Amino acid sequence: MMSAFDVLMERGFIEQLTHEDEIKELLEKEKITFYIGFDPTADSLHVGHFIALMAMAHMQRAGHRPIALIGGGTAMIGDPSGKTDMRKMLTKEEIQYNSECLKKQMERFIDFSDGKAIMVNNADWLWNLNYIEFLRDVGVHFSVNKMLTAECFKLRMEKGLSFLEFNYMLMQAYDFLELNKRYGCVMELGGNDQWSNILAGADLIRRKEGKPAYGLTFKLLTNSEGKKMGKTEKGALWLDANKTTPFEFYQYWRNVNDADVEKCLALLTFLPMDEVRRLGSLKDKEINEAKKVLAYEVTKLVHGEEEAKKAEQAAIALFESGGDLSNAPTFEMPSNLLGQKVIDVLVEIKAIPSKSEGRRLIQQGGLYINNEKVSDMDFVIDESLFKDGEMLVRKGKKTFYRVVII
Repeated sequence: MMSAFDVLMERGFIEQLTHEDEIKELLEKEKITFYIGFDPTADSLHVGHFIALMAMAHMQRAGHRPIALIGGGTAMIGDPSGKTDMRKMLTKEEIQYNSECLKKQMERFIDFSDGKAIMVNNADWLWNLNYIEFLRDVGVHFSVNKMLTAECFKLRMEKGLSFLEFNYMLMQAYDFLELNKRYGCVMELGGNDQWSNILAGADLIRRKEGKPAYGLTFKLLTNSEGKKMGKTEKGALWLDANKTTPFEFYQYWRNVNDADVEKCLALLTFLPMDEVRRLGSLKDKEINEAKKVLAYEVTKLVHGEEEAKKAEQAAIALFESGGDLSNAPTFEMPSNLLGQKVIDVLVEIKAIPSKSEGRRLIQQGGLYINNEKVSDMDFVIDESLFKDGEMLVRKGKKTFYRVVII
């Protein structure tokens, strides 16, 4: 059986390590406790978090014990890493609600039964900290000069870094120290944007406890052009079906660039690497088969097999004419809108956000009704467009909706 280190390396997760040789030996010879933090800044995880969950799952499968740390305390400050602007300040009530939502989502991916994994909230020790004691106990170990060079502050320094955000690194480092004391946690994993914070935590443990502590970062999910993946026309690609439907989620992966298929299969599925490489090597039209596998496997992991099958059937109906269209995203249209212009109708039923968006779509040749391009701004929606009470709307190449009369 491959070690967790070898699995993560082969699948392309690992970006940076604090002590490569020591970590490799540790993961091969011992079963460790490690942690990954998730700040509850929203009521759902998004696809960027999914990389972290997959890394955590691979580690657990190799016998290591994960700690999923909900950042109920750190979310009160807001992580400045990779941000040009200060994050929105959330109330304790908002953070508590978001934390409960994230807990439910994580349980789909990580086995928390019988102590195989731990879920904790750093609000338990951060909310009631005595600030003077904290500064004397922890702050004394941090060099301001060194902190100012940290990558996590880089973008914020350009616009102005608040003292509130400057404390975030200390809080995250303190989390690692607390988890080390409470649970014997010896390693922190995180996205590459967390490198400076992870280094700070490992260094704090070595200074305070005189013990070894390690850090490992994995790659952020970017496409072949280096741009972050997981953005849709509606915003983030959420793991919550109420925010991003299983069909929309499936379609996102069905339409990734050819060059990104193998990487996504390696990072976001549990398919054996031999199969990943085989699918990734397909060319031209054949690569579409690999994209179907990717879309199905990722949707199955996030939303379950039943929803993945529904999304697959809806995609077949839309692209290949011959599947179940009932699972495509649906908008209801009151019958009194018959006879009105297409832009007015689509705005009214909230299929598009604005009339200007509708005009832009038509001008750019990106709006289709029943697979026929709409080129007239005054195109009217009438009853003849509906077959069995429904009409198909397509925006661009990738976004499809059913419109049904009520």
